[in-house]
Amino acid sequence: MTLQEYDYARESPSKLAASCLLLALTMKNLGGWTPTLAYYSGYSAQDLHPLVKKLNFLLTYQPRDKLNTVHSKYSHRLFYEVAKLAPIDMLKLEKALTNS
Repeated sequence: MTLQEYDYARESPSKLAASCLLLALTMKNLGGWTPTLAYYSGYSAQDLHPLVKKLNFLLTYQPRDKLNTVHSKYSHRLFYEVAKLAPIDMLKLEKALTNS
């Protein structure tokens, strides 16, 4: 989704990937940003929080008409139906990020 948004072009790919991982971990209640993830990614959880919030906002308010093919593809069982997951509520995300 970020490939179509110019605002994300200035983010480093590694920071974007790390933020996506943290958002996915938070959405699925799989734990937070561990010291191991921080060590190997080079980013602390606090470094990623603004971008994680921005990504969740994009998931929440992105019009689907632009991404019908992508949504259809990732709604398939082969891709674990990740497109069907609801974005996390912004307040819950904020609370989860501050608790990690």
